[in-house]
Amino acid sequence: MKFIGLNHRFNFIGHSKTSFIIKLTHCKDIWLFNCCDGCQQSIVKQGIKINQISKIIITELNIEIISGLLGLLSSLNLSSRNKPLHIYAPLGLSEYIDLGKKYCHTNFCYSIYVHILRRGLIIDHMNYRIYTMLKYHYFEFIIVAREKYGKFSLNKANNFNIITGPLYGKLKHGFSFILPDGVVLNGYDFTDINDIGIKFVLIINLYHFRPSIENSLYVNLMQYKL
Repeated sequence: MKFIGLNHRFNFIGHSKTSFIIKLTHCKDIWLFNCCDGCQQSIVKQGIKINQISKIIITELNIEIISGLLGLLSSLNLSSRNKPLHIYAPLGLSEYIDLGKKYCHTNFCYSIYVHILRRGLIIDHMNYRIYTMLKYHYFEFIIVAREKYGKFSLNKANNFNIITGPLYGKLKHGFSFILPDGVVLNGYDFTDINDIGIKFVLIINLYHFRPSIENSLYVNLMQYKL
């Protein structure tokens, strides 16, 4: 997972309304957070194809946040996109998109699914999860990478004369086995400590909001704005 800012004001610890993307390198997926004016040009400058965008997350219904959204949707339409686009936003964004389509007398050749943001888990990806917290009229986000199993120790397996095969995978995933002589093979004894995974927090207002401060503890990356 790679984080990329989309304008000169961007900073992981900063004070600005901005857009940024999460690039999932293993599946060539792009998740876009907010769609400010000019973010489409910034995406192109980063050498990223806009057709790779699979999800757009809008933190609040503010014109500075969504001013570039209709332009991006139109560009995706002109690029002959055929795969669906998922947008996660507060209540009211669907009406904004419908009014934009009506004003421009246009329609999109691909499906757009607008998911209304609520507290809790909103995206359950195979490798990442995104949780939301509601604060007044905007949302704050926690992005957590799934736990990865530790590296399997071949030397320990050889010491127990374990034959190479499916049993290795079971032990790596933490399964335990009892041998005919009563010896217990505990999977966690054959692997290193599991990798908890990266934790990224997007906090809208750092001050006077206890849950935000608590959720920002022990994180790898944090962005906030006042």
